[in-house]
Amino acid sequence: MFLRVLALLAAGHTLIAQIGIFETHSDVGTVLHPGTADYDAAKHVYRITGSGENIWATADAFHYVWKKISGDVSLTADIAFPTSTGEPHKKAVLMIRQSLDADSAYADAAFHVNGLTSLQWREAKGAATHEIEALTTKPKLLRITKLGSYFYMSYADEGEEMHPAGGAMRIDLHEPFYIGIGVSAHNKDRSEAAIFSNVEVAPVTAPPASQLKLYSTLETISVSSTDRRTVYVSPDRFEAPNWTRDNTLIFNGNGRLNRIPADGGKPEPIDTGFATRINNDHGISPDGKRLAISDSSQDDHKSTIYIAPIGGGTPRRVTRKSPSYWHGWSPDGKTLAYCAERDGNFDIYTVPAAGGEETRLTTAEGLDDGPEYSPDGHYIYFNSVRTGTMQIWRMKPDGSDQEQVTNDEYNNWFPHISPDGQRMVYLTYDKTVTGHPPNKEVMLRMMDLKDGSVRILAKLFGGQGTINVPSWSPDGKRLAFVSYQFVL
Repeated sequence: MFLRVLALLAAGHTLIAQIGIFETHSDVGTVLHPGTADYDAAKHVYRITGSGENIWATADAFHYVWKKISGDVSLTADIAFPTSTGEPHKKAVLMIRQSLDADSAYADAAFHVNGLTSLQWREAKGAATHEIEALTTKPKLLRITKLGSYFYMSYADEGEEMHPAGGAMRIDLHEPFYIGIGVSAHNKDRSEAAIFSNVEVAPVTAPPASQLKLYSTLETISVSSTDRRTVYVSPDRFEAPNWTRDNTLIFNGNGRLNRIPADGGKPEPIDTGFATRINNDHGISPDGKRLAISDSSQDDHKSTIYIAPIGGGTPRRVTRKSPSYWHGWSPDGKTLAYCAERDGNFDIYTVPAAGGEETRLTTAEGLDDGPEYSPDGHYIYFNSVRTGTMQIWRMKPDGSDQEQVTNDEYNNWFPHISPDGQRMVYLTYDKTVTGHPPNKEVMLRMMDLKDGSVRILAKLFGGQGTINVPSWSPDGKRLAFVSYQFVL
C-alpha cells in the first residue's frame, strides 16, 4: 500500500486516509476545484463533492472514492443529490476502472441529476465512451456487477426488487483494478455533491453456467452517436425486432409476435390466429399494412411463409413448399424474397406476394441466406458462404450479376439497407464461428455503400435473434436489435 501511495502522489494525485470501506479518495483527470469526501460512520453515508468537465469521451474529470480489488464483484448504493441545481447531466457513479488515468478503461453505473441512468464504459485506454440508457429515471438502488469480463447494471425503483437494467459489455481489465464511487459536476467551473448510502462492495461467486439466468434486452442505437437505449428487458428469450411507421417495434418470442412502443412501454400480443410457432423471420410490407411471418405450426411443422394484417388476423399462406424463411419484401410490395431448403441445399428464392410459383435465384453450393431488397429495388443483398467464410453479396432481382460486397476475416450475416439506400448494417461473428448460433460475441457493423468504409456500431453478446430481419427506423437514424446476457 505504501509504495502504491508514493506512486500515486508522484503522478499528481492528492490522497487522504481511508474513508469508510474504501482505501482513500482522489481527483481523476483535470479539475479546477479539488474534490472532497466525507464519511458519516454512524449513518454509513458518504458525501462526495466533485468538479470536472465530465466522465465521457476519451478522458474523465471527477472525484473518486476507491479501493483496489481483484475478482468478480458487485458495488451497490442508494444515490441522491442534495440539490437539483447545476448541470442537468451532473452525475454520480458506481465505477470499476483499470487505473486512475483520465483515459482509463472502465465501466460504471451513472445516475444523473435529471434522472438519466446509464451503463457507461470505455473498453480500452484512450477509447471513446459508450452507454446504454436504462428505462428508469429515479432508481432507489443501483448496482454494477463484474462477472468475468462482463459488466452489467441492475436497479430497483421504489417498491421494486433489484433486476437487470438490460445489456452488458465486455471489458478485459487486469487485476487488481479500482472500484468505488464518484461525482462529476459536468462543468469544469463548478463543484457538485452527491450522497451515497447503503454502499456495499461484495464478492461475486459465479454459479455453474447452467445456473445463470439468460435475459433478453430489446435496444435501439443511434447510428450517428452509437448511444444505445433499453426498450424492454425480460428473462424470456425473444428475438428480431421490426420497426413500424408509427414508431412501434414488433418482435417474436415463444412462437408469437408482440408489439411495443420504440421508446419503451409494455409489450402487447399480436393475434396471428393459428400461427403459434412463429420464428425470427418476419417483416413489414412497404405500405406498412401487412406482416410477413414464417411459421411452423401447420402441416409438416416446417417453416412456411404467410401474410397477415399488421394489426393481427388470420394469416394467408404464400409459399407452397417448406421450409421457407422470409427475409425481404420488394419495394413495390409485389414480391417476397426468402431463404429455402430444397433438395438439401439452402438458396435464395422469390415468390409473388399474392402466391404462386417460386423462382430460384442462387445455385452456389453451401448456404445462401438473408435476402433483402435495396429501397430502390435495384438489388437483392444476401449472405453467402460460397467463398469459405460467410460474406455479404448482392445481385439483380432476377438473380443475375451476383457480386461480393464484403471480403474480410469475419463471418458476416443478414444485410439490412438503410431507408435512403446509402448504408448497410450487418451482423458479424468471429471467423471461427460456424452458422449463426446464439450466445456469441458479435458486432453490429455498418458499411457506407458509396465508398465501402466500415465502422463498428456495437459489440455485444448475441447472434441468433439479434438482428435477423430489417429493423431500421423509418427516418434511418436508429436501429433496433436484441442483446442477451447471463446474470446471477
